[in-house]
Amino acid sequence: MDFQVGNESRTEDGAVILIPAEGVREHLVVVGNGMAGCRAIEELLARDAGRYRVTIFGAEPHVNYNRIMLSPVLAGEKTFEDIVINSRQWYDENDIELIAGDPVTAIDRAAKTVTSRSGRTVGYDKLLIATGSDPFIIPVPGKDLPGVISFRDMKDVDTMLEAAANGGGAVVIGGGLLGLEAAHGLTLRGMKVTVIHLMPTLMERQLDEAAGWLLKTALEGRGQTILTGADTAEIYGEGQVEGVRLKDGRDIPASLVVMAVGIRPSVALAREAGLDIGRGIRVDDHMVTSDPDVFAVGECVEHDGNVYGLVAPLWDMCRSLADGLTDRHTGYRGSVTSTKLKVAGLDVFSAGDFSGGEGCEDIVLRDASRGVYKRVVVKDDKVIGAVLYGDTADGGWYFDLLRKGEDVGEIRDLLIFGQAFASGGGQADPKAAVAALSDDAEICGCNGVSKGQVVACVEAGNCTLDAVRATCKASASCGSCTGLVETLLAVTLGDDYSGERATRTVCKCTSFGHDDVRREIVAQGMQSIPEVMHKLHWSTPDGCSSCRPALNYYLLCALPGGYRDDQQSRFVNERMHANIQKDGTYSVVPRMWGGLTNPRELRAIADVVEKYNAPMVKVTGGQRLDIFGIRKEDLPAVWADLNAAGMVSGHAYGKSLRTVKTCVGSEWCRFGTQDSTGLGVKIERMTWGSWMPHKFKIAASGCPRNCAEATIKDFGVVCVDSGYELHVGGNGGIHVRATDLLCKVATEQEALDYCAAFIQLYREEARYLERTAPWIGRVGVDYVKSRIVEDDEGREALRARFLFSQSFSQEDPWARRAGGEDAELHQHLAEVRPMEFVV
Repeated sequence: MDFQVGNESRTEDGAVILIPAEGVREHLVVVGNGMAGCRAIEELLARDAGRYRVTIFGAEPHVNYNRIMLSPVLAGEKTFEDIVINSRQWYDENDIELIAGDPVTAIDRAAKTVTSRSGRTVGYDKLLIATGSDPFIIPVPGKDLPGVISFRDMKDVDTMLEAAANGGGAVVIGGGLLGLEAAHGLTLRGMKVTVIHLMPTLMERQLDEAAGWLLKTALEGRGQTILTGADTAEIYGEGQVEGVRLKDGRDIPASLVVMAVGIRPSVALAREAGLDIGRGIRVDDHMVTSDPDVFAVGECVEHDGNVYGLVAPLWDMCRSLADGLTDRHTGYRGSVTSTKLKVAGLDVFSAGDFSGGEGCEDIVLRDASRGVYKRVVVKDDKVIGAVLYGDTADGGWYFDLLRKGEDVGEIRDLLIFGQAFASGGGQADPKAAVAALSDDAEICGCNGVSKGQVVACVEAGNCTLDAVRATCKASASCGSCTGLVETLLAVTLGDDYSGERATRTVCKCTSFGHDDVRREIVAQGMQSIPEVMHKLHWSTPDGCSSCRPALNYYLLCALPGGYRDDQQSRFVNERMHANIQKDGTYSVVPRMWGGLTNPRELRAIADVVEKYNAPMVKVTGGQRLDIFGIRKEDLPAVWADLNAAGMVSGHAYGKSLRTVKTCVGSEWCRFGTQDSTGLGVKIERMTWGSWMPHKFKIAASGCPRNCAEATIKDFGVVCVDSGYELHVGGNGGIHVRATDLLCKVATEQEALDYCAAFIQLYREEARYLERTAPWIGRVGVDYVKSRIVEDDEGREALRARFLFSQSFSQEDPWARRAGGEDAELHQHLAEVRPMEFVV
């Protein structure tokens, strides 16, 4: 920073005030290194990068990161590095002084200085306060016990991760978004979690009673205990939290209590400085406080009587602030807000008034099998409110209709089915629907990016999803808008959105996309990973952890029987043929054909558990028994003992067929229409051992009651009186997707043939680590039908290629390695480290 040598003064307590030299840029000091403060600076730099010299004070010892994404960090889905918004390089490149881990404790408006906790005093010309909000701690006995925390920053996440590593129970007080996200992450980390919510409905500000009930049911199905209408009396413990006691007398043991009951604007610093305070720091339309040289943005602000806790209004404030600081003076007029969230992996959306009332009409769609609920509230032919659960794709459209007050009378009968259907007059056309969105329609709520901004970004030459993310940040955070962004790419680029420009590169080692690599492997007859890297000009001679597993799979798929599997290019679970656990031990899952077992197998499992002191045996969701706590040095012996009883690897660790789940079908059930168990066993014996782009699950249900959950599997069979309904592309994970109906067949053999053909099409055309749900979402179910259902010769060719590849794949890796035939195993057992985790 440019300061005049010797030009300084001191306050009465001796603190140094540096005085900028004459002629230098105005000094803008920002109190708060969070999302609002840094976004304001980004907007300012975009308008006039040389206008101000900037200093940012941050309370945390970190660069700016995305607080919205703390939940995925807690859940283990992302690391801190993944959620950084502005790296240290960004501060340096823009000549921004970052003072991290040293919060401002005082503002002297007369002297125009700020003083930090360490005693540092800095003068300012303009001051921006972006202190955000503080968590609300309910005033109950025990609230200050160690182990009682909030959920606001990385320090809280680190505390929760430490508690989860020690095991035990957790209580989350508050059933709003933050509370449910904390509960979800702690559950995934292995803790027994109870959520206490005072109101009768979860997220009552965002969801109506019906959607709240669906959310509660889904969370309970994931192992959480949800107590609504529950009031906390005290938190108890001696020197450390031990549990929570409710006012009705119930005690809930816990080693961790997370307070997530709400937030309040952080105004203490502004109040002590004598600024005008209401519920927040009062600002005008230009984000100016009661002091013309002091501005404020974000959750700490009150504008026109409103305090906002969502990101979209914050981005609007930042734009208006930057306009004002660069003499554009576009005022902030307040925000009409919508809430599009992913709660514990479940999509929810709400906007406007959904409380009902005189003159209001509810239009409701419920699809229990898909877990979808939609409610649109209409008054005087205008949308005034909407609640969506499970399928929020049309949230932006409903919000746009609400915000603009558009007349929906002509499309009223089609309104509930979404924009693609309503815009097409009853014919769904997603591209046309996205094209019809107005330029100011919000695409990415996390980063406040509109359709017009995405289109401008693409037209400027950013023609891939990664390029759009890097440039305008759409889809760069939670990813829920990825489909919209990809559709906008297709709409904007038209015929140019194909081939290399439409695909993501395999990794940073190459400019080739997955489809290009697969095509070139076949076209050039490549036989090995080094050959692929050499001929396609890999920038890194040995590749990386992203491209090597992908290339290994592509070669395996292209050259069945002719390519030697490269074990060192596999993830650790696949190299070990067991699932590594967080304590460094392994879990072993033997295959049970169609979920069937017998006394010999059960005795063998019991003997293994006792012989090797396995601490837990768990029935899995795929109707198998999972043996936990096996030491790595015992794996070959465990496999040998299970092999001796006729049991083979269940491949629960691999990018391969996992399970074929069945119900008892017509053999035992009075509702069963066909022998689903027998068919499931036949399918599993046909398909086991096959390597896939991702894990693959199959189910066969004996009737439409669907006890085997066939309609959320990669391939599902639902037996009916006249035959078999075949379903594809389901997913029961974080992003739940119901299957698409592929077709209906009359015989078991046809079901087997179609299954083999579908798997081979997926194996040959999906990208590595792409499950069937996103693959079908990308290529379209009509394409799959054209290849499997409508082309008899093509289907037979696919089936034949699959069965041919299976003749080389159906070898039990446990038997080979337990027999000592693979010398690499013993070396790897000594080298593998417990922290080589794989998702």
